[in-house]
Amino acid sequence: MPSNPYQGFASRCDSETDLSYSHLANQWRDKTPELKEWLRLSVVGWRKEPVVKRIPYPTRLDRARRLGYKAKQGIVLVRVRVRRGGAKKPRPVSGRRQKAMGVSKFTRSLSLQRIAEKRANRKYVNLAVLDSYYLYSDGIHHWYEVILADKSHPALAE
Repeated sequence: MPSNPYQGFASRCDSETDLSYSHLANQWRDKTPELKEWLRLSVVGWRKEPVVKRIPYPTRLDRARRLGYKAKQGIVLVRVRVRRGGAKKPRPVSGRRQKAMGVSKFTRSLSLQRIAEKRANRKYVNLAVLDSYYLYSDGIHHWYEVILADKSHPALAE
């Protein structure tokens, strides 16, 4: 997987004030060519990873910090992959066939982001979901990063 595009970022900035969270947010909002290329190459590796994958640091630092992430023990970040599109409702197998079976164009009761949070929570049962944010989507999947916290950890007892 390619390295993070923000690693050489400080050398490209005009002043210290440019290296701020708002500048990082602007890069994600405007989708700079370097970021687009990095995401395109990164997604190749993300597709091969498991659905719920623990990651060492956030991909979108500005968004993660705004939602409560801190680089301390007891806080865990996971990247979750969710299939795009509506839900697949099972087709009725017995009885008469209704004209409108309700199989296609079936809307989920939960958003894809909430589904990603539930999947992360199902894998890490002892952790509580703080929040999550959208990361990327291609033709088949959406990726979200979920911030989880261990409420019983001494570092988070404050």
